Amino acid sequence: MKKIKKIKRWATHHTKELVFDLIILIIVVGLFAFGALFIWIATLDIPDLSSFDDRRVLQSTKIYDRTGEILLYDLHQDVKRTVVPFEEISFHIKNATVAIEDDEFYNHSGVDLRAILRAVLSNLATGDLLGGQGGSTITQQVVKNSILEQDKKLTRKIKEAILAIRLEQVLTKEEILNHYLNESPYGGTIYGIEEASQAFFGKGSNEVSLAEAAYLAALPQAPTYLSPYGNHIDALEQRKNLVLKRMQLNDFITQEEYDEAKDEIVEFEPQAVTGIRAPHFVMYVKEKLVEKYGEEALLQKGFRVITSLNWDMQKEAEAIVVEKAAYNTENFDAENAGLIALDPQTGDVLAMVGSRDYFDEEIDGNFNVTLAPRQPGSSIKPIVYSSALSEGYTADTVVYDVKTQFSTECEPYDTSSEMPCYAPNNYNGKFLGPVTFRNALAQSLNIPAVKALYLTGLKDAIKLASDMGITTLNDPDKLGLTLVLGGGEVKLLEHTNAYSTLANEGVHAEIRPILRVEDVQRKTIEEFEVEDERVLDRDVALTISDILSDNEARTPLWGANSLVHFSDRDVAVKSGSTNNLRDAWIMGYTPNLAVGTWVGNNDNRPMGGRLSGLITAPMWRAFMDKVLPMIENEEFPQAPETPSDIKPILRGEFFDTAFFVSQLLDNPGETQLDLELMADSIHSILHYVIKDDPRGEYPSSPSDDGQYKSWEYGVQQWKKTQYGGLVN
Repeated sequence: MKKIKKIKRWATHHTKELVFDLIILIIVVGLFAFGALFIWIATLDIPDLSSFDDRRVLQSTKIYDRTGEILLYDLHQDVKRTVVPFEEISFHIKNATVAIEDDEFYNHSGVDLRAILRAVLSNLATGDLLGGQGGSTITQQVVKNSILEQDKKLTRKIKEAILAIRLEQVLTKEEILNHYLNESPYGGTIYGIEEASQAFFGKGSNEVSLAEAAYLAALPQAPTYLSPYGNHIDALEQRKNLVLKRMQLNDFITQEEYDEAKDEIVEFEPQAVTGIRAPHFVMYVKEKLVEKYGEEALLQKGFRVITSLNWDMQKEAEAIVVEKAAYNTENFDAENAGLIALDPQTGDVLAMVGSRDYFDEEIDGNFNVTLAPRQPGSSIKPIVYSSALSEGYTADTVVYDVKTQFSTECEPYDTSSEMPCYAPNNYNGKFLGPVTFRNALAQSLNIPAVKALYLTGLKDAIKLASDMGITTLNDPDKLGLTLVLGGGEVKLLEHTNAYSTLANEGVHAEIRPILRVEDVQRKTIEEFEVEDERVLDRDVALTISDILSDNEARTPLWGANSLVHFSDRDVAVKSGSTNNLRDAWIMGYTPNLAVGTWVGNNDNRPMGGRLSGLITAPMWRAFMDKVLPMIENEEFPQAPETPSDIKPILRGEFFDTAFFVSQLLDNPGETQLDLELMADSIHSILHYVIKDDPRGEYPSSPSDDGQYKSWEYGVQQWKKTQYGGLVN
């Protein structure tokens, strides 16, 4: 027992020694590290504050077309900056800025250690130690904007902190805040709060309302992305509301003031941009550059940006959209239009027209409709049929274009489409009976398209659409079978990119608006390679192209000599429109050019007229006529033939000939029996295929499929009208 007690005393004594030694070691290492850090900091080249008022020379970023010769936009050619005294700036602006940017501004000495710690923890969580959330105070931002180069090195962060502490010793808080408000970028060529107030609201910075002040304070964080003239108005609205909430939490405003400002409707002045070519494309590229390099780099680095734009095509596109939009406004109450042209093999954006006129205030022309989600109508059908063909169906697969109730919650004979029922009609209210996939797609028949979607599966169709470049169809439960009739929403740019995948024989090339970025000495900083991947079997893509360029197959819909027919070129075409004609599309392509067009109204009101082709096709055709001579005349490769050794229903026969022939051999010469046997073999496709394995075994119990009862009912009703008394 005594021996055990001695061991315990020995262990306790030595444990204390070990802990003490460990503490000493940590202190020594810490002092050594701190000393090394102090020596390292002492060696840094810290600018003197005497340079504070010496502005850095801004190296202007310039955006060019694909030749590098046509200047589309100089980001700083019209830089505007008006310095105003601190007392002439609205106290709402001052309070809003402090609340959202640095709510401890009046309490720290240039650096907010708690804010830095929060930022470090946040960036550790995201893995972005230098480019993520910032912990900079307003004082640090003044230093950054006025003295230091705009890089993201650790040394710059340390210099920034040191200079911020020094700056707090020589300037008052009001002077620092005044510098910040007069120096900050507010978007485009607008610098300083006075220019921002005038540009956005047509009034001085001492006249803005609380809500207007909140908008202004919201912008410096991301002036390009949050621009009131861009496609992210919702994000700007959310940040404005955050500014107001932070003002309330900091007791700058009352609850009543917060509620009133949050609900205030603020009108922005029209955007004033001069000396710009292809404005929608330029603003799209600028946003991409900000995402890649940051706002600061665009303000400082003097990039030469060589884009993918074909200026000759762009000029033609803009002129045609203006002309046809004016005609559509007068004749169809369709005020706006958009056009995209892509190179299918590279993903290059060759032309982008985001509205009839970027500077048209009547329709919010600066809003880029090519990036806006709109319902695609039947123009989504080629993707659904592509998915079906990928799973073993063929262009000759037969489905029945008959009135069909697709909802399993309703009786097969119920023709209602009111929830929960769903029994859509064709565009002309007629039904053709048995049709092949080829004719159904070429003539844009709705019932066969819904059946094709069911056969391939909603998730598979959405997955293919995503692989082909469409990012907006991501809610299968919400979309359901209405997807194939345009129940979802797509962006014209991405939709054209999906059609490019078909043009490129199943290889999807990512959208590439920028070819390379150069520095001021024209040395390449970054070159953007083509990013492509096969997402669709080549034979499937060629089959879809063959269908969409089959003038004979689409003649019942378009006529033999329509605007979408080219006698001397291989051109695939698909139209689309919503039932209420809020959106009208023409999507078309050759092997080396994909062109998508949209017509509608920004406020989503219906257009006049009946057929989308009459509204959109003239614009699409006019552009194709202008630009096709600019590119090589390429033909689509030969599409594969349908195999002869597969089920009759998959090779174009609307009844089972194998069964029919076997019965004829057993009962030769009986004409009446011939017709009866033929009629008996007429069934929906679900009678002959297991939908997930169409070329496999015949289903042992077809009625197990949830849609069989409804599909079969429609087919049998059609059969009665065709064969009358032959049918039991």
